[in-house]
Order: sequence, then C-alpha cells, then structure tokens
Amino acid sequence: MTQQRAVGGRDRVDATARAVVESAADAIVAFGTDRTVLLWNPAAERMFGWTAQEVLGTEPPIIPAELAAEHNAVLERIRAGGQISFATRRACKDGALLDLRIDISALRNPAGEVIGWVNVCHRTGEEQAARNHIAQRARVVRKLGDVVADMTAQRDLEAVLDRIAASLCELTGADAGGFVLIEEGRLRLVSMDGLPEALRGRTADLPTSLVGELMRSGRTVMMATDESGGFHDLIWSALPGLHTIALALSHVGDRPYGALYALYSRGKVGHVELELLELMAGHAGVALTNAMAFEEVVRQRAHERAVIDASADGIAVLDPDGLIRQWNPAAHKLTGMSAAEVAGRPPPFPVPEPGGPTLTYRLPGGRWLEVMCNGLSGKQEQVVDFRDVTAAKELEEDKDLFLATTSHELRTPITVVQGFASTLASRWDKMSDADRRTAVQTIAERAGSLGRLVEQLLLGSRAGADQLPVSNGPFDLGAVLREAAAAFRPLSDKHTVVADIPHDLPPAGGDAMATDIIVGQLLENAFKYSPDGGTVVVRARVEGEGGWIDVTVEDEGIGIAEGDHERIFGRFVQGETGDRRRFGGVGIGLFIVRRLAVAQHAEVTASSRAAGGTIMRLRLRPADGRGPDPRAA
Repeated sequence: MTQQRAVGGRDRVDATARAVVESAADAIVAFGTDRTVLLWNPAAERMFGWTAQEVLGTEPPIIPAELAAEHNAVLERIRAGGQISFATRRACKDGALLDLRIDISALRNPAGEVIGWVNVCHRTGEEQAARNHIAQRARVVRKLGDVVADMTAQRDLEAVLDRIAASLCELTGADAGGFVLIEEGRLRLVSMDGLPEALRGRTADLPTSLVGELMRSGRTVMMATDESGGFHDLIWSALPGLHTIALALSHVGDRPYGALYALYSRGKVGHVELELLELMAGHAGVALTNAMAFEEVVRQRAHERAVIDASADGIAVLDPDGLIRQWNPAAHKLTGMSAAEVAGRPPPFPVPEPGGPTLTYRLPGGRWLEVMCNGLSGKQEQVVDFRDVTAAKELEEDKDLFLATTSHELRTPITVVQGFASTLASRWDKMSDADRRTAVQTIAERAGSLGRLVEQLLLGSRAGADQLPVSNGPFDLGAVLREAAAAFRPLSDKHTVVADIPHDLPPAGGDAMATDIIVGQLLENAFKYSPDGGTVVVRARVEGEGGWIDVTVEDEGIGIAEGDHERIFGRFVQGETGDRRRFGGVGIGLFIVRRLAVAQHAEVTASSRAAGGTIMRLRLRPADGRGPDPRAA
C-alpha cells in the first residue's frame, strides 16, 4: 500500500507539473542543447503567434538577429547552474517586438546533466495580471491535486474510476461524464456521473465511435458538437439537450486503455476544460498503472537504493522533526561527516522549504553547496538533495570581475585617445607641428597602453577572483603621475589640472600600469564630480619615517556625503542622495581602484576637503620595500 501511494505520488507530481506548464499565464519555452525548441506551451503560442507545431524541433524564430549573441551568451552562462533574470525583446509572428523579462534556468535530466534550458517570459507591465491568472490556475491545479490524492488513495479500480467520473463534473463544469474501457475493438462504460446507472456496462463499436476517431487523429483530447446532426456514440442519448462531447484518452504504458467523456447540455466548454479533462484522463491511466506497477516497485527498491548510494549529489532523508534518517556516501564526501555522525541530528546546513527555491550555502571549510528539498507524498519526511557548486561560484566571480574590469578600466585610455584624436581632427590647422606631434605621440602611447591592458585583462579572466594581473616591482612613479596629468589636461575646458610632483620623487614599489589605471580613474572621478570645473591637483609626497609615498588627487567638487568615505569603494555603490545621483554610472570604478591597490600592497582612501571637494589618497610602498605595509598604518 505504501509503495503504491509513493508511485502514485510521483506520477501525481509529474502530471501536476504538466498542468502548471500548460496552464501557465506566462510563456514557457524550453531549448535543447542544440538550441532547438523542446517545449512551447499555450501561453507561448498566444504571446508570439507561432503554434507549437510550427516551432518544435526548430531554432526559435522569436530571437531578433541583433539579440542572437545575447541569447547564446545567456544560455552558456546558465549552463553551470543557477538562474538569470534579464530584460530583453522578442519577436512575434506578425513582426512586432515585445518588451519582456525572461527568467532562464538550466534543464537537467535525472543524472544532473544539462539537456537544455527553460525560459519563462513575462510581458513587462503585466506581472500583476499574470500573477492573478497564475493564482487562479493554481487553485484549479490544487483542486485537481486533491482529486488525484483521493483517487490514488483507492486500491479498487472501479472505485478509482467512479471517483474520477464524479470529480470530472466538478472540475470541468460538465453536466455528465463517464469512463469507457477499450476492449478488443469495443468500448465498455465502466463508471459514470449524471447518467442512469442502467448504462453501466453498455458497449459500443470502437471504430465508429468518437474514441476511434480520436485514436486515428493521433491526439489525446478532442471536442465534438451536434452541428453535424447528432452524436453516434453509446451514451449521447441518455442526456437530453446534449450539445457538446469532450473526450480524452487514458494510456497504460504506450497503449490506449480507455477514454474519459465530459457531456455538456447546459454548460460551455473551453480550452481550460479540455486541459483538465486531458489531465484527469491521464490520471485514470495512472491509477490503472499503479496497480500493475506495485510488484515492479518492490523489485526496484534495491535498485533505487543503489542509485542513491552511487549519486554524485548528496542525498539526505529527514524525519518529521527534521532529523537525518538516511545519508548517502556523496553526502559524507561533500560535508566530511559520516552517516554515523549525523544520524538523528539536523543537517549541517540550512534546508529550504519543501518544493521551494534552491538555497546556496557555504560550509565552514569554504565549499559552496546548492541545497534543494522536496517532501515525500503521504509522509512528513523530506528528501534533501545537495551538490557542490564551488567551481560555479568561483567562475561566476571571475566573470564578474573580468566584465567589471573590462568595462571600466578600458575607459580611461580610450577617453584619452578619443580626446586627442578629436582635437587633431577639429584643430589640425590651428596646431603647431610640435603640438600635433605631441598629440599623436600621446595617442600612440595610450593605444599601446590599451593593448597591454587588454592583454592583461584576458590573462586576468583566467585568474582567480582574488588574483589581479599585476607585476610588482620598482617603477618611476613621478613619470606615471606627470603623464597622467598631461593626458587629462586637454579633456576639459572647465578644469585646470596641476601636477605637484617633486623632481626627486623616489621610485615606488608596485605596478606602473595598475597605478596609471588608478590615477586615471581618480582624475576621471574628479572631473565627473566637479561639474562646475575648478582646479584638480595631483600631488605626491614622501611621508613619515617609513618612507611610503602618498599620492593625492584633490578636486573642488561636490564632495562625499558623511559616512560614505569607505562605502564608495564597494562594488556597484554610489551615493544615493544629493547631487551624486545625476552623474550616472554603475558604481564599480572605485571598487576596481581598491582591488588594484591591494594587489600591489597599497592603500586607497577618501576624505573631504574643508573648503569643499574630495581628496583621494593612494599610499604606495617605496621601491626598496623598507616601508611597513601602509594598510597597517
């Protein structure tokens, strides 16, 4: 009995999942690893205009050509696991473009292998209507789930089918209904609701019946009306005023075993009713299958246990109190804790709600786990599945760092090259030969620097999240600072750049290119946050007995809000109040500055000028390395 319920529970979950997909208000599209469409639900048909028959097995026609690269990149990024939600546009059959928000996640087989991707498409601005529609569908699905639970609790086949027939009218609004078995070219009515009991056991010819027509069509559900002059089936005459018959096939294995009828004499039938009818017919087949599968389940128990023990995922079974009852070898390997150590205890990590979203947790040893939980049907026990996603987390961090560095650290040399090129283009005839030569030389130098930076970034993409491509050693800090100041002077007519650099400034220890990027970013910020212009001073001094070198960039701009002097170095952080909001940007420039400084054993801090404006301070070690770590000062 317990095993029969377990099988029925799993099949009920599968059928309910299918109901959710088919009934979803949002378009759900699944792609295989060959980029062809595996799933195209009714909402996708309504949203984009193509039917499932038109797109299944083909590359999706909804991806605009200009967004193909984005589509492929998102699919590849999600391959490692997790979920991405992003805003984009998709094409319709009539040529229109829709603004959408798409949630995408990997589609995996039972072995955990990625076999494709699942996209859930939401129309922008229609989330509330979609939520209401989903809630309504969810209520229907829950009711269907209750019916299925009652059905699978029955062991007698006749009682099961009677329960289906009774629930059919309740769920689909049918005025009557029944279930017929297919027996060697004949149909036999075995259960009914709203029809005379005397009809039970009546038979009809299969080939000439609606069931025969449905089987020849290759579909599992159909609807027939009385427009043709009448119904020629075994039960139509028993319901006065009958105007519509909807029927769906039930299968046991791959063979049609019977059909469920829904008869309408007063009510109306639509696609939702047809979907429910199809689901219920499927569950009728499940009920029959359960009885035949009981012995198979017993034989499979040992096999399933072997599969669990061989799984690369950690698997734990929890009792109603949330304490561990089973703990497979992979769980031991992932956590370092044996089954004997954890038996009767809570898991050594948080467990999400059954059926809820996955949870990511970092073990004390540094390993990242992705944890999911599901309840066992008919019991209060829970199955917890967890896997090692450390590599995926590290890869994600590496990609984030690479993209951040690429988008922001390239800006300064590109800006310099663009500025000098624009000056040459617009003032060529007004410039002296010496000025033109200087401008061209600066462009060449910055282009070379840009090439070296790109090369370093490509190398950095292969490095760990905490490994930036710097080569620490002695370098001429004064030359780096003077060149940076000279490069920025022509970029703004409102600002005056002053370089207060002693000629006897000693060499610094660190990386010249990383320092150039830092100073360039600080100068760019000084320009950006002093929109009314003013003087920007680049100053360098040897400070203290330790001999470290302080480089400051001072501006006369809007300054930094109280309490934000450390916060501005965080990733994606900008001031959230005042004038800073009007300057745009995503707020990772100073984060990169801080990371580059730390990579060369330096320090970057921020403070406010008494007269207004900002002082950004870079503290570097001397080239001989005699000075203490400035971060400890």
